[in-house]
Amino acid sequence: MCERAGSMDRDAGSRPGLPWCSRRRKRSRLAPRSIFKGGEGMKGKKMNPHALVGAALAAAFFLATPASAIEATAPPVDAAQYQQWFEEISNWGRWGDDDEMGTLNLITPEKRLAAARLVQDGVAVSMALDLNTVPDELNQNPFFHERETSVFGNHQVAGDEYRVSYHGFAHSHVDGLPHFAHGGFFYNGLPFEGLVDGVDTLGIHNAKDGIVTRGVLVDMAWFMGVDFLEPGAAIMPEDFEAWEERTGIEIGSGDVLLVRTGRWERVRQKGQWNFLEAAAGSHASLAKWLRERDVAVIGCDGVSDVMPGNVEGLVNPLHQLVLAGLGMLILDNLDLDVVAEEARKRDRWEFLFVGAPLRVRGGTGSPLNPLAVF
Repeated sequence: MCERAGSMDRDAGSRPGLPWCSRRRKRSRLAPRSIFKGGEGMKGKKMNPHALVGAALAAAFFLATPASAIEATAPPVDAAQYQQWFEEISNWGRWGDDDEMGTLNLITPEKRLAAARLVQDGVAVSMALDLNTVPDELNQNPFFHERETSVFGNHQVAGDEYRVSYHGFAHSHVDGLPHFAHGGFFYNGLPFEGLVDGVDTLGIHNAKDGIVTRGVLVDMAWFMGVDFLEPGAAIMPEDFEAWEERTGIEIGSGDVLLVRTGRWERVRQKGQWNFLEAAAGSHASLAKWLRERDVAVIGCDGVSDVMPGNVEGLVNPLHQLVLAGLGMLILDNLDLDVVAEEARKRDRWEFLFVGAPLRVRGGTGSPLNPLAVF
């Protein structure tokens, strides 16, 4: 085991307070104030039945079709604020100084049993892309697949050779804890310099028993009433709370949170674009919200980070907070379009989530074919 940096003095049950977030339901910024409380002109007045019906219909309309209030670009964050967030959300030492599981510790046997009870129809849906063998601007390391056939005696057999470099923007994969460091250290204090051949600390093999828990799909494009979010659009914590108000589902401890921006629908309509330059995703401030809710894993049809992230000096600030600070796996480049169709059809946004990375000791991640089971 590599020598680790000193653990932060944090009690396992402590939670940082969030200035924008409480466990009480708050009025969504996506709906008019009058839906939630009467305006000044309504005090002491009675409304006739027709007016009440009209008000109810108006409320239903606004709740069903929210105005596009998602930030067009990520609000800027300076280095000092970012460092403060890292210290506030850090899970270092929470499950012990030698912990290598991170937030997978939140997926308990009880959580798995509860997730299994969500299965009603027996319908399973893949949330991965086909491994892409065609090189392009985003797929600079295409999947290599070569089929081989041979004959020996009366046997005619076929086999394959696979080669893949999966990190990046093309292949569905899971980022492991030794993928992003912060200030020279990975999760729980593993030094960046200590990640050398032969050291398997924090490797993806720690997830060998799989990720089996409740999956929650937040189809943010559907929620905003659009086919896709525009590149650079920043999803803020209050947007997730507004989605909770709309659906009645509260994102909680041990969940896999999956966010659909409509990336692949935009590709179908407009073609590929420079994804590294501009991509819809979540603002870095979401890390504090994830810590409060004790989410276990996050995933997206993009890479979770909004780009540009507008955090001083960083390209993927949410990755750094989540992987190195929270000790949380990230699922990148998922295909969430089919599961979104199934969820809309049933009006059910929660399901049994199942995903199993390859058992690569010390691996920084793995290709992944996650499943949603309704």
